[in-house]
Amino acid sequence: MVFGDRATGGPGADAASTMRFARHVVRGRWFMFFASILIMAAAGGTYIFGIYSKAVKTSLGYDQQTLNTLSFFKDVGANVGILPGLINEVTPPWVVLACGAGMNLVGYLMIYLAVSGRTARPPVWLMCVYIAVGANSQSFANTGALVTAVKNFPEDRGVVLGLLKGFVGLSGAIFTQLYRAIYGTDNDGAELVLLMAWLPAAISLLFIPTIRIMPRPNAAAGRASRERKAFFLFLYASIVLAVYLLVMNVVELEVIHFPKPAYYVTATVLLLLIFFPIVIVVKQELKTYLQPPAPATATSSIVTITVDDEKTREAPASDDDQAAADNSPSCFQDVFRPPARGQDYTILQALFSVDMLVLFVATICGIGGTLTAVDNMGQIGQSLGYPQRSITTFVSLVSIWNYAGRVVSGFASEYVLARYKVPRPLALTVVLLLACVGHALIAFGVSNGLYAASVILGFCFGAQWPLLFAIISEVFGLKYYSTLYNFGAVASPVGSYILNVRIAGRMYDREALRQGGRKGRDLTCVGVRCFRESFLIITGVTLLGALVSLVLAWRTREFYRGDLYGRFREVGMVGAAAAGGGGEDKKVDEVAVTSSGGGVSDTDAKDTSSSSESSNGNSMV
Repeated sequence: MVFGDRATGGPGADAASTMRFARHVVRGRWFMFFASILIMAAAGGTYIFGIYSKAVKTSLGYDQQTLNTLSFFKDVGANVGILPGLINEVTPPWVVLACGAGMNLVGYLMIYLAVSGRTARPPVWLMCVYIAVGANSQSFANTGALVTAVKNFPEDRGVVLGLLKGFVGLSGAIFTQLYRAIYGTDNDGAELVLLMAWLPAAISLLFIPTIRIMPRPNAAAGRASRERKAFFLFLYASIVLAVYLLVMNVVELEVIHFPKPAYYVTATVLLLLIFFPIVIVVKQELKTYLQPPAPATATSSIVTITVDDEKTREAPASDDDQAAADNSPSCFQDVFRPPARGQDYTILQALFSVDMLVLFVATICGIGGTLTAVDNMGQIGQSLGYPQRSITTFVSLVSIWNYAGRVVSGFASEYVLARYKVPRPLALTVVLLLACVGHALIAFGVSNGLYAASVILGFCFGAQWPLLFAIISEVFGLKYYSTLYNFGAVASPVGSYILNVRIAGRMYDREALRQGGRKGRDLTCVGVRCFRESFLIITGVTLLGALVSLVLAWRTREFYRGDLYGRFREVGMVGAAAAGGGGEDKKVDEVAVTSSGGGVSDTDAKDTSSSSESSNGNSMV
């Protein structure tokens, strides 16, 4: 028995050891990361709006600007996550995930009932509320699962963000495959909304107990290397999944009458590939489980600073000291006195900083343009004469390359940052320049160019997210990351409203009216002119965003040449020294060193010199 070293006796002891190991796996950091992957893989329903938007438009009789308004509120819900961020500051992650599951079920279920005709046709404002509530569940899932994972693996945050955001990108293709297997291909997309209503909610509720902030084990070069190798194994598994989805999309596009039983087989293989990373989890947790227990003296050792030098004893406060204390700046006066980059900013210091303003403008230009293309992919394909089967393929390609962009930007930016000290905002500049090519392909209506445009824009759309969130965590610290993470995402709906609703939607309807359509009806535009002017404007705006991000790269070049994650390694080194029995004074108030041989403690390690705990007792690493 592989667990024999940890148990003595006969078969009963082996069974008990197996159960202890199973509990160890489920309570471990790696299983928490796997659960976060599954939650993220079901949290990207907002990216397949292009598939079911036609059903919404025809069943409710919307024109393009009204449909784009609905899409805008979808983006508002998906990206305005200030509320879940604030909730996560004062409650455990399971509260955030439970709220998100309920909102997802209610919001999308009401949309399905309206589109399928099972309820009276709701007014436009009510449909906007429905889709905003349903889409906002994605922010709750991101905050509850992704932010927690970043805090559990702070030294690999770029990799963690890339992987988890990559699975969000893949979720559109995953939903498409499951939808085809369950409901068939003849459906106009209405049943897809029903699948989006119940599946993400069920997955979040199932894995809620495993998502929590956990204490970090002692940092060591060997352990860090093993963890990085494990992340690469997760990467390889996700690449296999993405390639499989890509191949199946091509096969289903080429085979005119793809048999229904074949869809069942493809969906079964898909589920096996999604759950395959559990093998990596078991392997990693087995290494931890088989480690010899730490010495009893190190199980709960506390290192404190005791100072007996009379020179350092606290002296009575003088009148000058008392006056200085009375005149100390308030929190609002500190807003414009931020700490050095990389330290923990307060929320107001971050929001009013020049770096955040520059990053916000670049995100409005970049993500706003690519999101406009993603949301309008169905109407773009229809106007250029592509059949519905090809339009579904475009949406799947966007989803798959969305994943590729997220993973590549996370891993590649981490690599060039560690090896060459390249500022992460410079990677954002390169991505935005590439997005200009995709926008130009749509604007000029290049023959069969929509295939290439969907690949380029899907990649660029996905690549921007890990870069955005990693930059925020690195420049402004992790103490209030839950809130700042969600504030950064607010730029997406702002850009979507300007470029999607006010520009693309209005110009589409204007061209449809010129072609003979009637206002207030299902306006349909045909030809390259439907989106030409709007995407020429979007190309120019995206180019502006690239220039703005280049300014941020210049401003942060010295910061990224330093040691970004040094303080996280210092905390682990102090813990390791305490476990070794050293008696030296440490530059921390208190370090709790816990054994990693058994289960995982729910008490987080404290580092009062770098960050403080949130009021729910979880360490804001």
